[in-house]
Amino acid sequence: MDTDAGLERKFCRLDEGITVSDGVVIEGYASLFGSEDRGGDVVAPGAYKACLTRLATDRRQVKMLWQHDPAQPIGVWDEVREDGRGLYVKGRLLESVAKAREAAALIAAGAIDGLSIGYRTLRAAKNDKGRRLLQELELWEVSLVTFPMLPSARVGAKGESLCCDDLRELAAAFEDARREMAGR
Repeated sequence: MDTDAGLERKFCRLDEGITVSDGVVIEGYASLFGSEDRGGDVVAPGAYKACLTRLATDRRQVKMLWQHDPAQPIGVWDEVREDGRGLYVKGRLLESVAKAREAAALIAAGAIDGLSIGYRTLRAAKNDKGRRLLQELELWEVSLVTFPMLPSARVGAKGESLCCDDLRELAAAFEDARREMAGR
């Protein structure tokens, strides 16, 4: 049985609102309303509302994955919500997970700068430009990815200064923890 049947994915580069702090906390926007992606789709405000309500009622969480691979969870999203700008996420990379440490190092090096959503379209229509307007989505996961679909967003954080120094410190801390765990 193909459990991914109908699952779609949208990629969004980490924008200036994305932060990595306290060693493992990631926050920012995984989806921006009204922005056309490279596939020609536009997400409408409110598209995630019903799904997020169902998830909260069922006490389930959106998964944090590496490159959309369901076999590679790398952290947890502690907060996933809609606001006027888009789909805001805040979560933690898990230091005890090797891929999470790798993700931190790749972000620090600039090799990874994207977020992507995995979802199923429940309701869509054509907008005034003939593009697909995604009106209701079932959100499954938000992944860290190499290739973002929405080119207008970019990596940044805490003002504009999270570039390399803070992320290098994060990667170094992960590497130290890896060495310590390997030495046991």
